[in-house]
Amino acid sequence: MNFLKTYFATILITIAVILTGYLLGHAYMSKGKPEPTISVVGLGEESFDSDLIVWNSSFSRKNIDLKTAYAELNNDLKLLKNYLKRKGVADSDIIIEAANIQKEYSNEYDENGNLRNTYFSGYNITQSVKVQSKNVELVEKVSREVSELIDAGIELNSQAPEYYYTKLAELKLKMIEEATKDAHERAGKIAENGGGELGNLKNADMGVFQITAENSSEEYEWGGSFNTTARRKTANITIRLQYEID
Repeated sequence: MNFLKTYFATILITIAVILTGYLLGHAYMSKGKPEPTISVVGLGEESFDSDLIVWNSSFSRKNIDLKTAYAELNNDLKLLKNYLKRKGVADSDIIIEAANIQKEYSNEYDENGNLRNTYFSGYNITQSVKVQSKNVELVEKVSREVSELIDAGIELNSQAPEYYYTKLAELKLKMIEEATKDAHERAGKIAENGGGELGNLKNADMGVFQITAENSSEEYEWGGSFNTTARRKTANITIRLQYEID
């Protein structure tokens, strides 16, 4: 009994040192071991019809006299606007851009191919017209029937229509929700099959928003793709989630 009283403090200190050493050693051995986690990618995908069409066209007139060139150009512009209105295009959807004026010159060469003279050949004025409308089907149809204008003497340079969607912000939020749900369900299945359970969410990364023509072989781009040539499109986005495994 006297022995226990005499060495009690020493025994406690010894036990404490041994226990501390064990705990520190265990912590050190566990330090380099990463916590078990799982990373899963979920996909959100949606197909939709464009609700905005943009059709660009232009025409030119050339004359040695600037005033005459302008008069001819304005007459063509009047014919074009009347044509569009007659086809049902709203006046508010027609955007007339500033005309571009260029002075053009021609060269004269001698019989040996040497430059003899350069002279002013006239003014070339180009007028660009844009139709921007939510009546996609109408403008698409009108853009295919421009031969009537060519028959009227207007050399119209018609570009292929471009198609856009004005509700991309709402669509993107919906797709992020779908992709997150998809990733969570995948992670849960993998954890369940492995005999574990999903723990806390450690990290979430969103991929690039991609818009391509529906059922096309377009390749995705690192910075995101945005198709404007197809009326019917498919958008998709990916979400990568990382969970702890319990």
